[in-house]
Amino acid sequence: MYARARVLCFPHAGGTAGHYRKWAVEAPWNVEFAVVQYPGREDRYHEPAHTDMAELSGTITDDILAGRQDAAPLPTVLFGHSMGAAVAWEVARGLTAAGREPAALVVSGRPAPALSRPGTLHLGSDDELVADMRRLGGTSSGILGDESLMAAVLPTIRRDYQLIETYRPLPGAPLRCPVTVLYGDQDPEVDEREAAAWDEATEGPCRWHVLPGDHFYLEEHRREVLGLVMAEGRRAAGATAEAWPSMP
Repeated sequence: MYARARVLCFPHAGGTAGHYRKWAVEAPWNVEFAVVQYPGREDRYHEPAHTDMAELSGTITDDILAGRQDAAPLPTVLFGHSMGAAVAWEVARGLTAAGREPAALVVSGRPAPALSRPGTLHLGSDDELVADMRRLGGTSSGILGDESLMAAVLPTIRRDYQLIETYRPLPGAPLRCPVTVLYGDQDPEVDEREAAAWDEATEGPCRWHVLPGDHFYLEEHRREVLGLVMAEGRRAAGATAEAWPSMP
């Protein structure tokens, strides 16, 4: 009723909607904040995770369009980290093709689509997957050391790795909306050149922000990242921007 904009978040590989619970609590009161829950985790645990980007992004796009047919139009900002950045970009393209272009896209910790890196870790052993999760950070050692828990979640994580390691940009036109690119200065998954190449993924303006940290820099800088996402919402809201509170 009071929302001036909508923010929709897309988690990283192995990530869940619950990962963004603190974000939702800290978001301004007049922002409709939601997180995509991929199959294979939390309340969708018994659904197999997707291994194909076209299937995953297409299903999410269809769900958004079906669920918003009668909703009042709101500027919508899509945010995705790591694998979620690629999913968010493909969803943004799908929405644009359907005449529902997002107001802005914010991508984090991911090379531009044209520079997507192939990989084969999804073909490796469980130990190799866990080792890569340790390398990237973002998962506590307590969770990684819990053999029964890891046995339950590794099949989904493996399917996420397969999806993103075999992903190549899907056919379609570039975006027209603004794109904001965030990454950590010590992130082994994306460098300055790969981040700068997001400029080619949209016909709109592209902005970059480099923050201290590794691949999961946003854990330490959550409020700053959330502030940047909300700034895109304020910018997109245009005439109603003065109704937006600033991040404290």
